[in-house]
Amino acid sequence: MKKIILSIIIFINFLYSAQVEELLWPRGESFLTFLDKHKIPQKLYFDLEKEDKELCSEITADGRFYLYTEDDGSLNQVLIPVSDDIQLHVYKDSNNEYKFQTLPINYTEKTELIAIQITESVSHDILKATGDVTLAAVLKSLFQDNSVNFRKMQKGDFVALEYTQKSYLGRPHGLPDLKSAMVQISGKPYYRFKNQKDDKYYDEKGIGFTKTYFFQIPLSYTRISSVFTNKRWHPVLKRYRAHLGTDFAAPTGRNIYAAGDGRIEFVGNKGGYGKTIIINHQNGYKTLYAHQNAFAKGIRQGKNIKKGEHIGYVGNTGLSSGPHLHLGLYRNGTAIDPLTVINKPKLEGLDPKDKKTFLANTQNIINKFETEIKNENRTLPLKFDRTTDRSEINIL
Repeated sequence: MKKIILSIIIFINFLYSAQVEELLWPRGESFLTFLDKHKIPQKLYFDLEKEDKELCSEITADGRFYLYTEDDGSLNQVLIPVSDDIQLHVYKDSNNEYKFQTLPINYTEKTELIAIQITESVSHDILKATGDVTLAAVLKSLFQDNSVNFRKMQKGDFVALEYTQKSYLGRPHGLPDLKSAMVQISGKPYYRFKNQKDDKYYDEKGIGFTKTYFFQIPLSYTRISSVFTNKRWHPVLKRYRAHLGTDFAAPTGRNIYAAGDGRIEFVGNKGGYGKTIIINHQNGYKTLYAHQNAFAKGIRQGKNIKKGEHIGYVGNTGLSSGPHLHLGLYRNGTAIDPLTVINKPKLEGLDPKDKKTFLANTQNIINKFETEIKNENRTLPLKFDRTTDRSEINIL
């Protein structure tokens, strides 16, 4: 524990005394090629434990990371977020040797409630008011049932939003969580409210509009050998551990099937994950199938796939202590526990015992929206810059 605290203190010290370069992770670059670029011995990677090597495979192209270099250009430290909660930390210790650890991301959260009068278009006016290029897309996705035609919105209509945004080192972290929304067309309001218990959206009467997307377990397995752990302090190892998926132990060569309908986004080798397939599904979901022995015949990038279709074979490729399937599940780019979604029973509408509280809460939000619309001195939310692809941020 002392070692981790010391490392964090060292990192904080340089944040307060220098500029940190914020960059986008280059396409096609792996953690190993990053080490080579900065003349760091690859032994650093190969000495890592299985879970940490797999985390190195979670680095995504165009994801932001934070780099600090010495005056001679050599790397002093780097922070690489790999999920909403965990980041990789490579740093030079007092002996000028490079070390690796995983650290929690200490992000902040801010909830905004804002009413925006339409002057040009929903996308333009939301971006102008919030500085967020994603909020309009998230809003429109809530009305995919065609109950709202955004093209019919007129000047003077309103949209009202209640959302939470995480931020890290002064930048937005992850997508905004849109909790409530109102779209006004020709003076008529349309509502969506997120129910925190089931993560689905309902209107002001409690009628549901979120289409549930179900996945199946993609193989016949012997046992679950490792569960999903987003961020956990290991009491024995005295460090943070993360395992962004579920491991299903099974014999080499056993068939792996697609967990749901989708389109194959990636087929090939992926660092510590070995032979991997990634499938892009509906509603922002992706599944990842790692450590495969081989891919099924005809499997290729861009192919449409059906739930239950044969895609590969259980193996032990990449960094693996035995034959198994590592199944990753992602929603809007965030890793989630596959077992919270797979084979869950379908819920029709709100539970009656929860509906009364839900409706009372929605009415409270509606009142706040109406008050904000009437308020001529509306304050704008804190704006984040999502569009900068390279910058230096001074943490003071």
